[in-house]
Amino acid sequence: MTATEGLLVPPGHGRVVEAPAQHVTFKVTGSHSRTASTFEVIVPPGFDVGAHVHTRSEELFYVLEGELDVLAFEPRVRTPDSWRHWESGSGNRVVRAGPGTVIVVPPGCPHAFANPTDTPAKMFFQASPPPDHERYFEELLEILQSGGPPDHEAIEALRTKYDIQQLTPLKHG
Repeated sequence: MTATEGLLVPPGHGRVVEAPAQHVTFKVTGSHSRTASTFEVIVPPGFDVGAHVHTRSEELFYVLEGELDVLAFEPRVRTPDSWRHWESGSGNRVVRAGPGTVIVVPPGCPHAFANPTDTPAKMFFQASPPPDHERYFEELLEILQSGGPPDHEAIEALRTKYDIQQLTPLKHG
């Protein structure tokens, strides 16, 4: 891509990173943008990313299909087992987000999403600055494809490397 040419990614195109708990299509990467990495993410039924926080990244989520429970606030109390009943000091609670819902998460803001339904959901996901989330997805896939049960110590080290402080557990199924 040159300074006088943009990037066009047709439907169904982009590099796919896939594991049982994730299906991520890279649409725009750090090699194409100085401001953000962009992904299309299919969230399977029962998947819960777990509440987490980034000190440097800003994220944007746009629900395309299906429904997701979402959180994007600092709760009064961070309970370590589940984020689903968290409430902010101003009264914000977890919401059910349908198609067309946008969630913007500034650095330092706890956030989470989960698919509580029996059908996959699809979302547009943007992370800034690039390319940390690209590398995180790639390296997480390597850990998950190594065979046997997930190496939780390796996953925790990976999260630390890419500015992800996990507050509640990631769950699938």
